[in-house]
Amino acid sequence: MTSAHPPAALPLRERKKLRTRRELVDTALRLFTEQGFDATTLDQLCEAVEVSKRTFFRTFASKEDVAMAPLHDLWLLAADRLADRDLAGRPLAAELEAVLVESLAAMPDDGWERRVLLSRRLAESTPSMDAHGLHFCHRTGTRIVADLHRRLDLDPADPRPRLAVDLAVAAWHHALASWTAQAGGHTRDTLAERLRAAFAALPEALTFAAPARGTVPV
Repeated sequence: MTSAHPPAALPLRERKKLRTRRELVDTALRLFTEQGFDATTLDQLCEAVEVSKRTFFRTFASKEDVAMAPLHDLWLLAADRLADRDLAGRPLAAELEAVLVESLAAMPDDGWERRVLLSRRLAESTPSMDAHGLHFCHRTGTRIVADLHRRLDLDPADPRPRLAVDLAVAAWHHALASWTAQAGGHTRDTLAERLRAAFAALPEALTFAAPARGTVPV
């Protein structure tokens, strides 16, 4: 997970671990893009970064895990920020949007957007990455929902936290897909704009109805 502390403020050992982690992610995304995800072995990746497999597995669980780290970092930070947030007085959907936008702004200024773009393009053509992403999304969403039920002292059967989180995830996926597909301008600001637009469309989406038969949409 991305540290909230500036690298210089961390102990030397932690800075080295973060540097190795970043090198693994950057090298993995480069090799997977150049050679193909399935064609690139873990041995090749570790050799390119000059680390052992043991070091790799202390940091990541799999090739899919390292390839999707940029987006995992964002969501883990957002989950932590939501857990520390005072939720009184505002709709949960608004809080979810706020923590995602804040977490986007907090991502490191070292090419994070480029990593996200490479990761998403790889996932679009790599079924195992897509499955890994779905599993991570379910696991992280379940963690957030359980924390919300506990903090808000809700009946376990109350569906509202689950539905709010699922809507937020849907808005995020739409924003990310449209951002990835755009011709250029892949900045975190444009991603945040698309995210805000997706959240703004949620209320109307809940009441959206297909036009009546025989009518032509204006």
